[in-house]
Amino acid sequence: MYDMRPFRRPTVREHPMQLSSLTAVSPVDGRYAGKTQALRPIFSEYGLIRFRVMVEVRWLQRLAAHPQITEVPAFSAQANAILDTLAEDFSVEHAERVKEIERTTNHDVKAVEYLLKEQAAKLPELEKVSEFIHFACTSEDINNLSHALMLREGR
Repeated sequence: MYDMRPFRRPTVREHPMQLSSLTAVSPVDGRYAGKTQALRPIFSEYGLIRFRVMVEVRWLQRLAAHPQITEVPAFSAQANAILDTLAEDFSVEHAERVKEIERTTNHDVKAVEYLLKEQAAKLPELEKVSEFIHFACTSEDINNLSHALMLREGR
């Protein structure tokens, strides 16, 4: 008869592990890391945050471009350039800031919204409409589109 009691799992404190091919969560980041390295900026948590920022920025720009949404007037070239730069030149530092905010909010998409509000505060024109960041969106709207963009870019 076999002993069917579960094994006692060692805790992380007992056995702290450095990331290596043996300690990666899956073989994708372990033994296949060399083949999948180019996908990290797309499918990592950094990638997901980057696409969330892109979706939120483009949504705000679309609101501003719509003539019937008078609460968000059309953006100047400077405001659009700032938003474009944020969406297109998203950095690891930006992602780290999102994670820092998330430790307070306990909400990943809300943390992205707060990052964008921080960035909007740098230009009065954007600060005036910062409450329209994430306007009429659910987290699922942002995540759904972000995942679709990840898949498109990963092809």
